[in-house]
Amino acid sequence: MSKEFEVAREYEVAVPPGQVWDAITSGSGGWLWPMEYEPREGGAGPFGSVITTWDPPHRLTVRTEDVGFPTQSLNQIDHTIEPRDGGRGSWVRYVHSGIFTDDWDNQYDGADKHTDFYLHTLREYVTHFAGRPVAFATFDGPGGSASSDAFAAVGPALGLADDTAEGARVRAKGPGGEEFDAVLDYRDPYFVGLRTDDALIRFFGRGRWGAPVGMSVHDFAPGADAKGNETAWKGWLDEVFAG
Repeated sequence: MSKEFEVAREYEVAVPPGQVWDAITSGSGGWLWPMEYEPREGGAGPFGSVITTWDPPHRLTVRTEDVGFPTQSLNQIDHTIEPRDGGRGSWVRYVHSGIFTDDWDNQYDGADKHTDFYLHTLREYVTHFAGRPVAFATFDGPGGSASSDAFAAVGPALGLADDTAEGARVRAKGPGGEEFDAVLDYRDPYFVGLRTDDALIRFFGRGRWGAPVGMSVHDFAPGADAKGNETAWKGWLDEVFAG
């Protein structure tokens, strides 16, 4: 049965509104995935959406009437950005709304939990990497990682102790057993985020929602190789969830 939903968040970030606006609309893949916006009301937005409000750097609303998913018939994303601290910082209200047509509880739970991680990654991007060219890659692990308890293997494979908390500096283990320095910038039962001097590395435990473990790598190093990152980290996922 069809039912409306709304996921709303408010947060502050210590960068000007224009910088938040640029991060949301530039479509670089610096914090989410590459997206293009036609800069006007009525213009084309990502994934078949239409821009219903275009008021830089204060308000952006995009609406999709034909979502293309069997479990959803309407999708809308709204960002409201206001200056704080004399324009040096920003207050942001984010609202994701629409209509789920089936599996409402599971769909809402997934949207709700992903929202916190995505918006955290946005804040990490504008704080540490804004404006830097990025090589973006996103991909999934093997089908065996789709079980509800599979994501528990990611922390140990990265060399993270169970009690390693957000904000800790860690020596993580990546592809080929190579170690690298990072900050554990996000951790809960469903997501892990690592921030290095040149990258945001994100892990998505989507088994709760019937999907494999996913990853995205936002690499800001000069000459970064998105395909090389995908090959290396996908191999890492395959090893973690082998058999």
